This record gives sequence, C-alpha cells and structure tokens, in this order.
Amino acid sequence: MTDVPDVPRTLVLPPRLTASARKLRDAAVRRGLHVVESAGFSVPELSPAPQGRAVHLHAGPSFADAVAPALGIAPLEAPADWLARLPYAFTRREIRALPIGEAYPLRRPAFIKSPNDKSISALVYADGSRLPGPDAVDPQTVVLVSDVMTFAAEYRLHLLDGAVHTGSQYAAEGRLRLGPPAPGALAFGRDLLAAARQTLPSAIVVDVGVDDEGRWAVVEANAAWGSGCYEADPDRALDTVLRAAGPVTELSAYDRDFVRRPLREDRPQS
Repeated sequence: MTDVPDVPRTLVLPPRLTASARKLRDAAVRRGLHVVESAGFSVPELSPAPQGRAVHLHAGPSFADAVAPALGIAPLEAPADWLARLPYAFTRREIRALPIGEAYPLRRPAFIKSPNDKSISALVYADGSRLPGPDAVDPQTVVLVSDVMTFAAEYRLHLLDGAVHTGSQYAAEGRLRLGPPAPGALAFGRDLLAAARQTLPSAIVVDVGVDDEGRWAVVEANAAWGSGCYEADPDRALDTVLRAAGPVTELSAYDRDFVRRPLREDRPQS
C-alpha cells in the first residue's frame, strides 16, 4: 500500500465473516494489523485503545454506517450516478439514475438496483410496479435503472491509485464461478481508468463483464470496503480496502468528495 504513515493499524470486521472477509482478516494478521471481529452492530471497544492507532473497516454498508463515524473512518464510494454517467462505450446499455418514484410508471423489464447498498434488491423487474412501493421506501430514493444485459463471464477488479491492483473472476453465465481474471478484463479495466479515473475514488472495486459477442462492459462499481475479494490476491485486495476505509485524518484532498455519508439523499445531478 502506498503513501500510508507507519503507525499501528486496526482492522474492524463485522459479525459473521464471509469466506472473503476471512481471507482479508488473515492477510491483515500476517501484516501485523490488530483485528477486531465485532459481536454486533454497535461500535466495538478497541483494545488497545484507538488513540495513536489508525482504524480501518471491512464490512457491509449498514455496519459501516453504524460504526465508521464514531471510529473516525472515512469510507469511500463511487457517486450514486457514476454508472449512469459513463459513456455508452463502457456500459453497452442505457442506464439512468433517478428517484424510485419516477421508476414506478416503467412498463418494460429493466435491471434495477440501489447504487451503493442493497436497500433495493438488484433484480430484473418485469416493470416498475414490481418495485417496493412508497409505503416501504422513500419515493426520492435513488435507483439505477438499466437495460437488461446478459454477461457470459464477470470479473471483479480492485482499483488503487489509478491502476488495476488485483482481480478475480466471480461468475459465468450468471452463476458463481471463481478463477483468475481474464487478460481482457484487466485490459478493459485499464481502458476504463484511462478514460474515467477522475470520476472514481483512489480505491474502489469495479465489476466488469463480457457478453457472448465479446463486448466488454462495466457491470457496477462497489465500495472496496464492502466487497468480497473472491480469488483475488488477498494482500493486494487488503491494500485497496485499507485505503477505501481508513482514518479521516489520512484522507487526501482528492478523496474528500467520495466519502460516504450515512442517511444522505443520493440524488442525481441535474
């Protein structure tokens, strides 16, 4: 990991670790980090005390929202409408970011999801009437509405400081299939960074895929601190996680605009 002060570091993890989280935990232990596995969704007591230590996080959005502010952690994420603002050459489909209330009248199948968490399940909805209604979700909640695109294979790329730092295949024909990243996925990631690096934080995960015709496209962006590493190099994935959810005091001027703010209204820019 580059440009990080040499101070004692703690990695906070949520309850019920996934296989990926266990890999990152083990990489952190090998590196000499103090690892805290939380018992619940409250702010964990850190021993030794956090004073003089740098605290980092690897967890889902709900846990991050609950504990990151109290621990002085700045979680980085892509803007809510990032995918919708990418050029068509990188998406190969129409994508819009809009309040869910404006998606209710949709009368065609579409892939719809929340931009940066799982509050709206990522699914192909037959039409807008199948979405959670205003009794369940604020009509101003932003969702991504996308044309349906089928991928033959999908890959997760951990991006750090404008480079593809590590990666892994995670799916084939819509089913879990782990393996090394294809050369085409790595090349597409580099092309994406060359064109859109300034639209992303310094540490982020981007999923990419290729269709049956060999066309590459961005699937979505995810916060590195909340993403599994699959078969990626866990030490290099940890590099990305530590930058993506580190101390506010180490936050660069560049990354300030990419800090997640709990309970914010993520509205697309006009």
